[in-house]
Amino acid sequence: MTHSHPSEISHELQSSQRGAGTRGASTQSEAAAANAPTGELDIAVVIVTFKSAILTIESLRSLLAERATPGLRLRAIVVDNASGDLPTITEAVRRFDWSSWVTLVLAPKNGGFAYGNNLGIACAYASAPPAYVYLLNPDAQVRPGAVGSLVHFLEGHREVGIAGGRFENLDGSDCSIAFRFPNMMSEVDRGLEFWLVSRLLNPWNTVRQMGQSNERVDWICGASMMIRPEVFAAIGGLDENYFLYFEETDFCWRARRAGFSTWYVCESLVMHIGGQSTAASVLTDRPKRLPPCWFESRRRYFFVAFGVLGAMAIDMVAVVAQSLGSLKRTLQGRQDKAIPHYLHDLVRFSVLRRRNRDIPPARNNIAVV
Repeated sequence: MTHSHPSEISHELQSSQRGAGTRGASTQSEAAAANAPTGELDIAVVIVTFKSAILTIESLRSLLAERATPGLRLRAIVVDNASGDLPTITEAVRRFDWSSWVTLVLAPKNGGFAYGNNLGIACAYASAPPAYVYLLNPDAQVRPGAVGSLVHFLEGHREVGIAGGRFENLDGSDCSIAFRFPNMMSEVDRGLEFWLVSRLLNPWNTVRQMGQSNERVDWICGASMMIRPEVFAAIGGLDENYFLYFEETDFCWRARRAGFSTWYVCESLVMHIGGQSTAASVLTDRPKRLPPCWFESRRRYFFVAFGVLGAMAIDMVAVVAQSLGSLKRTLQGRQDKAIPHYLHDLVRFSVLRRRNRDIPPARNNIAVV
C-alpha cells in the first residue's frame, strides 16, 4: 500500500478545509461502528492522539489494507486527548470517506495515555463487544498482515491474553524488542552502565532483543498491543494513575497475576516513530532530562509490584548504582552522555521519602459488558 508523506496530507487537508470549512469538526463522534457480520471477528483498534493529528491520519491510512483481511472486520476508535486534533482528523475522515469504520471521540480532558485508551475501549464496547482490542500509537503504522497475524496467533493460543509484534524504525531499520519486568538487578545495570556488569546481569535486563520466533515475554510496548476481552473482564483497563510511561508494564504485570501470558509475535510488523506521539524530542547524542511523570510512574510501578519495603530496597540500590555510575562517567569525562539530573530526580520522587508513600488505589474500571 502506498503511504503519503505527512506534509502531503497536511497540504491536502488544508486545501479541503478552505473549501469545506470546519463544519462538524467539534463533534465527539463522527461514526458509529456496526455489529460485525456472522463469521467475522470484530477487531476494535484504539488510537489516542495528543497533538499528533497528521500522524494519526497516516496510522489510520495504514489500516486500510488490514481491513481487507478475510475473516476480520476492523474498526477504529480515535480519541483526541483534548489536544485540538479533532478538527483535522474529522476533515480527513470526511475527505477520505472513512466514516463507516472510524469513530472519533473527544476526551473532556487530557488524562494521559491510560485514560485515553480506557475511553476508547469503553467506546468500542458501547457499540458492540469486540473479539479483540488492538491498541495502536498514532505514530505507528501497521505493515501488511500485522493485525491479522496477531489475531491468528491469539485464536490459536487461548491461554495467551496479550500479544504484540516487531517494530521497525522510520528508516526501515529493525527494532525487534520486548521487555522484562523492571527489577532490582535492572536498576543496578541502569545505574552502573558497565559492560561487564551488563553482561552478567543480562538475564535481568529490562530490554530483550528478539529474534525470528514467537516467544513468551513479560511485557510489550503499548504502541502495538492486542488484548483478549477476558483480560479486561479479569483486571479492568489500564491504570489511569499512570499519566504516561509504565502503564503497559503494569497492565501486563496485572494480567500475568490473573493467569494471562504476554507473547511477542514475530510475524506482526509495525513501523514506530518513537517519541512523536508524546511530542518528545527525536534521538540526539545528548540525553534530555526525564519528565516528572516518568519518575512518578516508575515509583508507582515498583510500589504496586513489590510493596513499600521492596520499592524502598530497589530505590536504595538504584541510588547507590547511579552514584557509582556518575562517578565513573566523571572520571571518564563522559558526563554529557548521562541523563541530566537523573540521580537528583530519582531521590526527589523516591519512596525513600515519606511524603512519596501515599500511593492511591488503581483507577482502571471500564465498562466491558
